Amino acid sequence: MDTSPSSPSPSPVNWEALDSLVIEFAKSENLIEDSSPPASPSSSSPSSCSSSSYQYRVLILQIRRLLQFGDIDSAIDLLHLHAPSVLDDHRLLFRLQKQKFIELLRKGTEEDRNSAINCLRTALAPSALDAYPEAYEEFKHVLLAFIYDKDDQTSPVVNEWSERRLFELAGLMTSVLRAHLHAYDPLFSMAIRYLISIHKGFCFRQGISSPITDLTERLLLEERDLPATPQEAFLEAPPFDEVDIQALAHAVELTRQGAVDSLKFAKGDLFQAFQNEVCRMRLDITMLDELIHEYCVYRGIVSSGAPNPSSEGMKIGHEPSESESTLSADFSVEARSGSNKLADADMDSPGTEERYPCGTMSNNHEDCSTSGIYKHKASKVLQRNKTRGILERNKRKRWKGRQDLQDSFPQVLNQQGSEISSTVDVNVNKEEKYEIMLAIKELTTKGMAAEVVEEINDMDSAFFTQNHILLFQLKRIEFLKLVHSGDHSRALKVACSHLGPLATKVPTLLKPLKETLLTLLTPNEKFVPQSLPFHALSTSLQVEIGRRLGIEEPQLMKIIRATLHTHNEWFKLQMCKDRFEGLLKIDVLKEVNSPLLTDTISKSSTDICNNSSSQGTATSSSRMHEDGSSPAQVSSTGDVANDETAILKVMEFLALPRADAIHLLAQYNGNAETVIQQIFA
Repeated sequence: MDTSPSSPSPSPVNWEALDSLVIEFAKSENLIEDSSPPASPSSSSPSSCSSSSYQYRVLILQIRRLLQFGDIDSAIDLLHLHAPSVLDDHRLLFRLQKQKFIELLRKGTEEDRNSAINCLRTALAPSALDAYPEAYEEFKHVLLAFIYDKDDQTSPVVNEWSERRLFELAGLMTSVLRAHLHAYDPLFSMAIRYLISIHKGFCFRQGISSPITDLTERLLLEERDLPATPQEAFLEAPPFDEVDIQALAHAVELTRQGAVDSLKFAKGDLFQAFQNEVCRMRLDITMLDELIHEYCVYRGIVSSGAPNPSSEGMKIGHEPSESESTLSADFSVEARSGSNKLADADMDSPGTEERYPCGTMSNNHEDCSTSGIYKHKASKVLQRNKTRGILERNKRKRWKGRQDLQDSFPQVLNQQGSEISSTVDVNVNKEEKYEIMLAIKELTTKGMAAEVVEEINDMDSAFFTQNHILLFQLKRIEFLKLVHSGDHSRALKVACSHLGPLATKVPTLLKPLKETLLTLLTPNEKFVPQSLPFHALSTSLQVEIGRRLGIEEPQLMKIIRATLHTHNEWFKLQMCKDRFEGLLKIDVLKEVNSPLLTDTISKSSTDICNNSSSQGTATSSSRMHEDGSSPAQVSSTGDVANDETAILKVMEFLALPRADAIHLLAQYNGNAETVIQQIFA
């Protein structure tokens, strides 16, 4: 295991931005009660559009489920009712009618056999004539299903009998309807797919063992929906920019031709093509909802008294794999047997993002929640903050889960879903712990540094002796507020009593201490609370206080931290900017205000992470400079990276990732023709 200092440190995360994306996701999916007034039907407001998109997503899911269960007629009826123009595509209509014919034969009764013959005469044969050139041959081939049994694994129509065809057809119709109705998944749902996909690819190529494999393997499924293909009218589309083709192909792991077809279907709109492809990646929505619920409770977005999502309204999300004809009980048992791995996985990475590391915190300290004295002091903290806590609690939303979807088609959804370890239970003591943790978070967010220190010291006098940097940050905020108010005497007292001694204990704090003292030179300068790391500090304190109370950080925070880091490292290797990070708000998740302690925090984070096995195993070949490049890249690829034409030519002709193309060009003095000749020689 490589835990050397050369391993790159994790990237900062803007947790407030993640809160916004998560809330938007929960509202879009009707997972929480939204008290905002409903928009009028004629309104074009975002809330109205979101509601419309949600209803379309429900419709698409219902059609998907009907197709997966072989109820082709009901699916076609819904299409006629809600999206009739989709059936104008004779290719799709032929595939639907062909599957209907097979499903009628599969039932095996004489009546259904007669219905299959009628379907053959009135629907399948006519649609085969103008679907596509190969359709009539497929039509004649499927007739063999009359004489070859569905259980005959050697028959020439074994593929037609396969239930895999149902799932392929369901996926294809989902892709078509999503684009046709513009019913794309919420931004966060697309962003998590994209980030995990890049994370997996980066770890594989760099030989790094991912610390979140257990989560990502179950959350992002291997199967993808079939892509929607352009109709003949769009086959003669004008040539697309090679930059767009390569960007799309490598972002979502397509062949060059696949990227071209995707752009044709999207009529040249790169970002719509990207959304189409990202949404083809299949998530276990049940698991995602549970991760979202856990995060929302932890962050104080929803009430901790909400029902456990795995027991109410959370049954729809697991997408059946190729071998599953139903959401079987076997899956439920398997999911439950693996559920504890989420809670037990060793993925803690202290102080690695916008949170501030704890410096000298010991990993083997006693869990203070087991101490009777500690409980008594914590109760006093809760009592002092009771009024404030109730006010904050009243702002929280109620989690309701996907009850409306379950009510829409319970015959499909009334199955057991996957489960993850929940951080919420009905134990009163645990709810009190959450309230204490959230009260500290709220006080910090409001910049009430002195009160935070007082509350924490009263609750656990040893906390700050093990968390020097957190105390420095709080006292620094207190110092700046006193300077702004003109009370220089008390400000200097804080500096002498706390900031100075802390900087002596932690030498890396000397630089930020000097910069903090410089504010005495500009006492009249406007005090801007937004310029101070209140949110960053509140998250850091929340995590550390939570751990002292026996509350672990949510699994979603671990996923986001790890995937944002690998996203950064991947595009450093590509020596380019991600064309799609703005669309998915990934850039916003990385926008962390740079406080005075940026350098100190980065160094401390690196030191801590290099001593933690939870950050994964990196091979020596994956060691990089600060800009993300290897030593060889720094010395030999600088000029090559500026020749975009040569890079694109090598990527196109050799079907290589950007980083590999740059590496080859560097070996042959940037000459694309020479690279291609050498490869084919």
